[in-house]
Amino acid sequence: MSKNSVFSRFRQQLKKHYKILLLLSAVLLFFVTPLRNLLNQEILSNYLQKLGVWAVPLFVSTYILVTVLGLPITIHTLAGGVVFGLVWGTIWSTIAATLGAIAALVITRYVFKDWAIATFGTHKLLNKFNRSIDRNPFNLVLALRFAPIAPFNLINFLLALTPIDLKIYTFATFIGVIPGTLAYTWLGFSGQAALQGSDRLQFVLASIFLVLLSVLPLAIKRWRRSNANRSK
Repeated sequence: MSKNSVFSRFRQQLKKHYKILLLLSAVLLFFVTPLRNLLNQEILSNYLQKLGVWAVPLFVSTYILVTVLGLPITIHTLAGGVVFGLVWGTIWSTIAATLGAIAALVITRYVFKDWAIATFGTHKLLNKFNRSIDRNPFNLVLALRFAPIAPFNLINFLLALTPIDLKIYTFATFIGVIPGTLAYTWLGFSGQAALQGSDRLQFVLASIFLVLLSVLPLAIKRWRRSNANRSK
């Protein structure tokens, strides 16, 4: 095989996958610059506490950035509890998570969809999502968002490959993330208080609440399956 032929094939592959390569480059750049501190809860919390009125816009904008890049958002949610308290931390994180989910869906749907469909179009999970969206899209998104252990960024990506309406996706996401956001914000808020020697009961209650939220969808699924078997 000639060098020209090899170079031609390489150029074709690069042209075909350049969008995903740009995304991977952005993620890599994230980790080799000071932006990596956004994934360190202590550093992020300390920095936000020094910003005064600029803390909220920076918190929300970086939360969206982390979501779009498919990186963990839990650190931001915990930091929200530390910096803004339980109530406002939950509010800002819920808004930021929803905006991040919208941005992730729009970017995937209109920039990476061709590549994603070619790569994951026949995946069983995606086909299952498409069937469920035809029946009841709001309930599907709500159920996927409710469990705190559900892979938030993967759900954004997969739903972007379905024909789900953006308004339904947005409203169901906003409602669905509230319980999990509350749980992690509570953990951040109560954990900070516990470290300072204050009431540790709050941290225990927040941990129990998170565990209950995590197992509740599985419990409901088993209960429904049991009822279905009994009715046969």
